[in-house]
Amino acid sequence: MEIIMQRIRIFIGDYAPSVVGAILTLIIGFWIISKINKTLKVFLEKRNIDQTIRPFFLSIVNVGLKILLLLAVAKEFGVETTSFVAIFSTLALAIGLALQGNLGHFASGILILVFKPYKVGDLVKVGGGETGRVKEVQVFHTVLVTLDNKHIIIPNGVITSNTMTNISGQGTIGVELTFGIGYGDDIDKARDIILQVGKSCPLVLDIPKQTVTVRELADSSVNLFTRPFCKSDDYWPTFFYMQEHVKKAFDREGVSIPFPQMDIHNIKQD
Repeated sequence: MEIIMQRIRIFIGDYAPSVVGAILTLIIGFWIISKINKTLKVFLEKRNIDQTIRPFFLSIVNVGLKILLLLAVAKEFGVETTSFVAIFSTLALAIGLALQGNLGHFASGILILVFKPYKVGDLVKVGGGETGRVKEVQVFHTVLVTLDNKHIIIPNGVITSNTMTNISGQGTIGVELTFGIGYGDDIDKARDIILQVGKSCPLVLDIPKQTVTVRELADSSVNLFTRPFCKSDDYWPTFFYMQEHVKKAFDREGVSIPFPQMDIHNIKQD
């Protein structure tokens, strides 16, 4: 028993300082890294650095500093940093080969930052699928916030390899709308109503001028097409305003909006 206790004391005496030093290094290191990240974030904000670049740059700095911290902790245990770097490089190569897709997403993130097909705050549609406002561009993915406040995380590689529509990138946008009226209704009257509703909407711009044209002579309706322009941020409020107020104006003026109907005939047999 005395021999075991002696070995324990020797072990504690040999390794306790290293363990304590490693723990202190970790605690102090993470605190310093946190302060550096906060300071860097404030610096980037004061310099008006593009909001799209900030999260990407901060995440790279954060990962780099934590890797340096792990190297410092390894040194506390007497591990040669050159050997550790060699081991780390080998592991990094193995992980990189296993995660080639993620490396592709990283490269796509670089391309997004360089060519800037969109920026934070833009309303985009990716691959004919998800639509939302860009919240941030990370190292491997882009975060979108949908109109119903859902967060969608899309890998950067998916974005660069698909069709991406920047809805709000030009500053103004046309709101495409189609209104169906009955074949017995007056086209000119319906056109004037739609234009008046557009003029009454405070979000619709005067230039380009709104027009109303006959888009299609459908099976049960004459479809009128209009495209009022508004600021990109006002797209959905304008869309909903036009839909509601055109319907109300049609009702007041006696313009019908056809809808599918089914006639049921009950034939009595003797």
